[in-house]
Formats: sequence, structure tokens, C-alpha cells
Amino acid sequence: MQTLEIYQSLWAMERRHTDGFERSIEENISMIHEAGFDGISTLWNDRGRVRRIAELLKPLGLRAEGQCVPRTVDELKPILDIATEFGVHHIDLQPDVRPRTLKESLELLDGWTRLAEQVDFPVYIETHRDRMTTDLYFTLDLLDARPELKLLGDISHYLVGREFAWPVSEENHALMHRILDSSWAFHGRVATREQVQIEISFPPHKPWVDLSMGWWRYGFESWQRRAGPDDSLTFTCELGPKPYAIIGRDGNDTTDRWAESLLMRDWIRDLWQDLQIQRKAHEKSA
Repeated sequence: MQTLEIYQSLWAMERRHTDGFERSIEENISMIHEAGFDGISTLWNDRGRVRRIAELLKPLGLRAEGQCVPRTVDELKPILDIATEFGVHHIDLQPDVRPRTLKESLELLDGWTRLAEQVDFPVYIETHRDRMTTDLYFTLDLLDARPELKLLGDISHYLVGREFAWPVSEENHALMHRILDSSWAFHGRVATREQVQIEISFPPHKPWVDLSMGWWRYGFESWQRRAGPDDSLTFTCELGPKPYAIIGRDGNDTTDRWAESLLMRDWIRDLWQDLQIQRKAHEKSA
């Protein structure tokens, strides 16, 4: 049976408040567990830090999305070693390079793919600004050249990066669907055509929330058709601290990002449940 796992980003747990107070990793993971998340997302590149986090996650039954930002093929090797040693649901690879040609990009992607074939967990390429995948059209060209490329879809970057006109045209929806059809995990934040992260609890922002929810619904349905019968899909709530978060003149968030993470978690659970009900009804009628 296919399942959904909802993670919370440790980066998103940073307060960056003007009072200077930050919770410890232990406190953040405890909060995440008590809130009913299935795991966490964080950088997986420092063996000592990963060991500390893995020791906290294991007794709580939490899993991890391990992030990395390699600039060369070889820089992925120690990440995979750490992930093999301490376990991970998957690796989220942000390619920290900005090649201007497909040839340069494909050489890196092919090298990372060969390394990923040697481990028993998946490695996904994240769609992210200031990375190889910064531009929607260039990423689509990469998919044309490597149709089996597995992405981790953070669609907020393309909405703000391309500044889609509102309402979003069918042409642009189709381009986003191509990204979603190659996405095997998701990061969650809501963007507009001007900001990468808006306050999802503000009523005037509902049209943008609905847009993202519609894309996630499409992406989830696409994943269900492509994935195996017992695979798990991960969705990471990633409402980042400033400068991602919009702040007031006091230098602090305009909203409670933790409360909004819980709200997003509930929306995604409801979306998954709705798709499960829809799928069962379709099977009965078939």
C-alpha cells in the first residue's frame, strides 16, 4: 500500500528572532515528533552532526531526508557514505553549479546517477534557484535529454522565478505538470509571482494557496501512477526563516511559521486522504 510521509525541515525550525533565542536540535526534534510528523529534512554532510541527529530520530521512529549541495561528482561520495552508515529515506541533491550548457550539466547528472545506482536509497535532484535547475526551461531541456531523471519538486522556485502572469495560463500549467510528472518527493511552501514564501494563513493569499495545492494534487496523482505499490511519498514542510519569511519593521516574522507548518501538514494529509478515497471509488466502479 502506498503511503505518505510528511517531514518538517530543521532549517525551517530556526527562529532568527531579534531576541536571539534558538531552540536546540533536541528541542526541535522533540517538537516535530510530538506534532506527529514522520521525519525531518536537514543537511546530511557532516558525519558528527548526522550521528547526533540519527541517534535522536531512531527511538522516536522518525526518518530523514538528507540534503546535500555538491559541486562535483566526487563531492556526492561522502554524502552517500554517511547516508549508508546512518540511514536515510532519500537524498535531496541540490546541484550547486550553474552550467550554461546541457553538456556540462549532463556530465554531472550522469556521474551522480552512476553513484546513486550503488546505494539502496534514492537520490533526487531538487528544483531550486541558484542551482543547475534554477531555470524552468533549462530543467525541461534536461528532462528531454534524461527522461528518467528523478526530481524533488520545490515548485515555489519556478513560480517566482518565471513570474507567471495571473491567472496562470494553460501553457504554463502544462510546463509545471512536466516537472511534477518527474517529481518523486516534494518540498512545501507557497509562493506568488513576486515572493518565494508568503503567509499561508492570510485570507488574501488563498488564491496562491489554491494554486499550489492544485499543483501538489496533480503531482501526488502522478506519483501514485508511477510509484510501486508499497512505496512512500515524502512531503517536507519547508517554511523557511528570514529572508525567505516576510518580516515586519521589527525584523521578525509576520506570522507564526510553526503554526503554519502544522496547517500545511493538515492540508497535505487531507489532500492525500481525499486522493485515497477517490482512488478506491474509481477501483470499485472499474
